[in-house]
Amino acid sequence: MQPSTFLIWVQETTFAGVPLWSLLVALTAMVTTYAVILAALHLVTGRAKVWATQSESAAAMTVVQVLEGTSRLLMFLVALLVGASFLELPGRWENRVGQLWFVAVALQMGLWGMRAIGIGVQRYLARHSSTGMTQVSASATLMSWGLRTLLWSVIFLAVLSNLGVNITAFVASLGVGGIAVALAMQNILGDLFASLAIAVDKPFEVGDFVVVGGVAGTVQMIGLKTTRIRSLQGEEVVMSNTDLLKQTINNYRPMQERRIVFGFGVTYDTPADTVEAIPGVVRKLIEAQPTARFDRAHFKAFGDSSLDFEVVYIVKDPAFGVYMDLQQIINLGLMREFAAMNVGFAFPTRTLHIATVPEAPPAPPARPLPVVASASTSGNATGGEPLRT
Repeated sequence: MQPSTFLIWVQETTFAGVPLWSLLVALTAMVTTYAVILAALHLVTGRAKVWATQSESAAAMTVVQVLEGTSRLLMFLVALLVGASFLELPGRWENRVGQLWFVAVALQMGLWGMRAIGIGVQRYLARHSSTGMTQVSASATLMSWGLRTLLWSVIFLAVLSNLGVNITAFVASLGVGGIAVALAMQNILGDLFASLAIAVDKPFEVGDFVVVGGVAGTVQMIGLKTTRIRSLQGEEVVMSNTDLLKQTINNYRPMQERRIVFGFGVTYDTPADTVEAIPGVVRKLIEAQPTARFDRAHFKAFGDSSLDFEVVYIVKDPAFGVYMDLQQIINLGLMREFAAMNVGFAFPTRTLHIATVPEAPPAPPARPLPVVASASTSGNATGGEPLRT
């Protein structure tokens, strides 16, 4: 067949109403587009790998992993749409091809977003898996679910808008419905977000000893709605995450040392030289302990019934039992040293001074009472003298 004859045959031959030459042009454009997209993706991924290797950046590694998750099917769909744009299609199909362009791009962005969220959640779990695994897993699941829901909701609404659907009323109805649901579930949602805040901010972790309000104990579990604390008395205290974060939390896990302040008093009859020597005695007792570091000891004030001293020292071990053992050793040492120095510990006393009362002058003698006489106006039955009283 002559070349001219072949060209005439190609121009005159149709397939499903579409000229064969147009199909060949579309096929060539599709293959070329797919090859260009594949080469561009390979080039960008290679550059991102070099960047990640040189900078050791987590963001660079994330970009590499996200790009490696590009869908080959969507790449082929994009190439197919490019090829279809070279065909002479009816007006209705031209509009559909333009809409499919947006759908393909939106789906690919959604897949990239899903992969990025998954990588972020996996890194979060790997970073915090050693502490509070139950709560961390639940919080990571909540974050992942919320971000993915938000991502696909935006993509879904964008696709509907591109397809010509009026989403204004739909979005408004979703907003009203969301407000109603939020009002009905505000307590539960508040606890869920409080759990998320605990997971991200980490004011405490499972195993930490905390004091919250009137509760002191060890954190046993941090859930999506509640946190459970094993108190010193042994019972389990269940607290709402929202109420928990509203209070001041004292966390003793980060404490490396314990600062101790204590005082004592001696009697007022202690000589001044002995009072001056007492801080040195206290310092000697504390410095003799390897787990303690002396800070200061002073004759602080004149109390109501004692000469008051204040002592400050540091316990190098934060354990409460170590502090109590050390304080007991110091107290016993003070008792022995003061006994040798003939110094007495003061206790609340009060001296009452009674002034002399002058004698009262003698009372004047009592005067006799006057006798009052009364006479009857009538005589007795016999007519004799009247009666006298």
